Amino acid sequence: MKKTYLATVSLAAMLAAGAAQADKLDDIIASGTLRCAVVLDFPPMGSRDADNNPVGFDVDYCNDLAAALGVTPEYVETPFPDRIPALVSGRADVGVASTSDTLERAKTIGFSIPYFAFTNVVLTREGAGVDNFEGMSGHVVGSVAGTFEGIKLEENIKAWGAGEFRPYQTQADVFLALSQGQIDATVVTSTVASSIVASGQYPGLKIAGDAPYPIDYVSLIALREEQGLINYLNLFVNQQVRSGRYQELYDKWVGGTAPGLTIDGVYR
Repeated sequence: MKKTYLATVSLAAMLAAGAAQADKLDDIIASGTLRCAVVLDFPPMGSRDADNNPVGFDVDYCNDLAAALGVTPEYVETPFPDRIPALVSGRADVGVASTSDTLERAKTIGFSIPYFAFTNVVLTREGAGVDNFEGMSGHVVGSVAGTFEGIKLEENIKAWGAGEFRPYQTQADVFLALSQGQIDATVVTSTVASSIVASGQYPGLKIAGDAPYPIDYVSLIALREEQGLINYLNLFVNQQVRSGRYQELYDKWVGGTAPGLTIDGVYR
């Protein structure tokens, strides 16, 4: 009886230890669902089609990740300021949401190696009087609060000592404000600017040259302590590059040659 009891206790302890060692990656696989935080007002990375279905580079990237894990993708729509809170609160498992890999954010959330890179341009309105980057000085400008380009643009306005910066919650809010004359210009990624101008959704918008910002590297995000999941995400990004899938998605949603993301996750 004593040996049986000890064996039972030992087995229970082993099972408990195994359960304690299970991580988010195990949980995702066991659940059969991958919940991806995605931004759906940021074409061509994420938007909705005519039938209101999520589409875009990030949506397809989530689909590919779910397929690799053997689970079903689920999209958790998150405005830019809600990307990290969605993970911290447990509403999403992974962020596939064009998140810049800043050191400040890394204090809160975990990053994979970069899976995409953006350059930035000035987006303005016909007749607004903004012809280039420096031409924004003295004007009312705006961007999504907390984004890479938003932070940089606000810094520029303060440095110029002329003009006003207005923060917005979503990219759609920025485009609407620009089209209605509430602001005269913004800085956005070249991919988004080209997409929004070509769409004709906001007549009169135009690109007014490049913004001299560093390349904006973006990564997949997960809870900082989930190293097993982050390691998997790193390998997944590498596999996307090696297999040619990264270039395939770039051709589909952006066009042209994708930024030189190497298999070690470094842009050259």
